[in-house]
Amino acid sequence: MSDFNDIQVNDGTENIKQETTMDITDKKCPNCAATIEYDPDTRMLACPYCGYSREIPAPETGNDLEELDFESAKLRKSLDWGTKTKQLICKNCAAEAMYDEAETAGCCPFCGSTQVMPVDNDENVMAPQGVVPFEVSNEKAGILFKSWLKSKFFAPKVAKESCKPENFQGLYLPYWTYDTNTTSSYDAKLGFDKKQGDKTVTTWRRYRGIYQEFIDDQVVYASQKTKNQYINNVSVFDFAKLKPYDPQFISGFVAERYTLGLDDGWTVAKKVIKDRLRSNLTSKLRKQYKADHVSELNMSTSFDDITFKYILAPIWIANYKFGDKEYSFAVNGQTGKVSGSSPISPIKVILTILAVIAVFILLMIFFGGN
Repeated sequence: MSDFNDIQVNDGTENIKQETTMDITDKKCPNCAATIEYDPDTRMLACPYCGYSREIPAPETGNDLEELDFESAKLRKSLDWGTKTKQLICKNCAAEAMYDEAETAGCCPFCGSTQVMPVDNDENVMAPQGVVPFEVSNEKAGILFKSWLKSKFFAPKVAKESCKPENFQGLYLPYWTYDTNTTSSYDAKLGFDKKQGDKTVTTWRRYRGIYQEFIDDQVVYASQKTKNQYINNVSVFDFAKLKPYDPQFISGFVAERYTLGLDDGWTVAKKVIKDRLRSNLTSKLRKQYKADHVSELNMSTSFDDITFKYILAPIWIANYKFGDKEYSFAVNGQTGKVSGSSPISPIKVILTILAVIAVFILLMIFFGGN
């Protein structure tokens, strides 16, 4: 039985606020008046033209991120802004552009001024509590992509040498994280092997008990809009580096608001947590009772002291072309982990199959002769 960790339960009403931050992130360089942006390499606000930079000040309220009480949360429903658009008027050059309504940050396509989409006062939108800042720059993400593609054995050589990422987009994507104390009653059959001559005889015994485990930061991607299948593969972040939300972190990037609501996110989280508990309990039973097999494991789990955070985390998304096909990939903006699709060389596949068959035949001849 694992010990419970203390967990702070808070009234989340003070942390749910409307987000209107356009003025904050459209800062001008004091040297040349260009728009300054967040630089992942230096982790500062920097001017891309004259080299001016400055640190992002720490919030006056401190660096601690509160866990919000799940039951007292007011904004719970899934929000689908994917079918609507918002009109953005650039405050720098007065240009007008249309953005998807699920985006909370953008860049003017005409003058490059960074903007954060204002949230209308009548929209029920929860502001992020935390941000995992970009640590991987656009250039480094491109280098990681090339290295990843070169590691793909079946990718054609010409693809490894010539393919370049296109349409690189740095995105802050929305995630829910859930904490909870879990208590599970279980019963299971444990098998114990014993050698009897040349045979192995398994003795089965039934065990029942209570298993408790604290789940910390179960992550759920809070979007129903983005369909990139590789995002989940790279969505593992070091939350020890989580910063309190500051709109300056998303200056120059696009930030998607959540479209998977708090309740629907919890439904997803519970399924993942139950699978995790089943796996952990199986390992625990094997180790505790020195069992060789675990079978017919039945569990019933209750979730208590549920808390959550709404955070933004960084992903680079891009695509590349080879032949007449387009392939996509994603790069974790914090760790640099890459996941994506790659072209396959039919010749390499055929040669590999023939090599395996040849080795198999040689082994058959060798052991057959002996």
